[in-house]
Amino acid sequence: MAKVWLAILGGFLAWNWKSSAAAAFSAESKSVAHRPDTADFRALLLSGAPLMDVRSPVEFLQGSFPLSKNRPLMTNDERHLVGICYKENGQDAAIELGNALVTGDTKAERIQEWTDFCRANPENGYLYCFRGGLRSNTVQDWILEETGVRYPLVEGGYKAMRRFLLDELDRSLDATTTDLVIICGRTGTGKTLAIEQLEHCSVDLEGLAHHRGSAFGRIPEDPNQPSQIDFENSVSIDFLKVLDQYKFKSAVSTQQQKAQQVFVEDEGANIGNIALPHVLKNRMKACDGIVIIEEDMENRLDVLVEDYVVDLRRRFIAVHGDDMGRKAHSEYLLGGLDRIRKKLGGDRHADLSRTMSAAFAEHDERDDLTLHRVWVAALLDQYYDPMYDYALSRREDEVLFRGDREAVVEWAMAATSNEMK
Repeated sequence: MAKVWLAILGGFLAWNWKSSAAAAFSAESKSVAHRPDTADFRALLLSGAPLMDVRSPVEFLQGSFPLSKNRPLMTNDERHLVGICYKENGQDAAIELGNALVTGDTKAERIQEWTDFCRANPENGYLYCFRGGLRSNTVQDWILEETGVRYPLVEGGYKAMRRFLLDELDRSLDATTTDLVIICGRTGTGKTLAIEQLEHCSVDLEGLAHHRGSAFGRIPEDPNQPSQIDFENSVSIDFLKVLDQYKFKSAVSTQQQKAQQVFVEDEGANIGNIALPHVLKNRMKACDGIVIIEEDMENRLDVLVEDYVVDLRRRFIAVHGDDMGRKAHSEYLLGGLDRIRKKLGGDRHADLSRTMSAAFAEHDERDDLTLHRVWVAALLDQYYDPMYDYALSRREDEVLFRGDREAVVEWAMAATSNEMK
């Protein structure tokens, strides 16, 4: 039996074991050209290449990259046990423990997972570990030995790509690179809808955070927000993609290109439980201007009732079923009201809570949304609008354009299309 090498600070695994799955992958891949390892993180992330993360599950959950799949060399328990052994007894003892832990069906299952990924992504996938060292080299060597295919790895691994994205976010937000414009407006003016329409020149922060950015913003089919690191990585990648579109479409030389306009929605320091990266938060405070969407109350109520009543109920029902979904939806919105109780004041909170409860009863009994419009309007008038009006009153000198949502989108489209010519 080939020797299994495992160590916590760069553990690796090498063995010889011929499986039918490995043989099939080798046969399927004979026509695939050899692909070298890569340190071109920009091309890798812009292309959305599939990535196989061979770190342990706990490392993966702390932070990874879009389109990454965790196919670990060691489980969390194995990593923990080998780590203790390594610290107490040294590398040789850790290697011996690794030999004992990774045998039989356990070994076969990991081989199957790796070859499945390679077979699914023969022409554009890569593998990586923490530093691009022993763990990823071992998996790469094993795949070569077992299938005859040298599957490429990311040089420097997770740590190098993470460092690249942090540096690139700094560069993307530099004033010489990007004119950052904030889309502002009262609640319900459709700021997120505008961002979606401007997808070629915007970064959807709420979409990346899996949250709508308010006390009522959780998304039922995806209630767990990404890790802080996952969010930061995704923000940096999206800025890269937007700026790359400008670079690709512009006929102006690199030396002559001016800062490119990128739009983001006005946000506080946090979106749900996720904090904006410091560099982004500071850049948004010192942005290159704001545009303000202005809509009348009826249009705003249309947007909010559709988003938070009709659409959100539909989402809860899709997750929990009809009866439980309706109940979960009403409990969630009433809970959101409770989360801002102190700011509302006890009497105002009690009035809104009674109206909201009556609205859900009317909605269930007669499919009537009238009372929903009543409590939403009251919440806007008594809570959200005063906050927004105060904040916007302090930024009048930053306004580049104001108008209804359609006019703002048209203005932004014209501004960015001129830059891309």
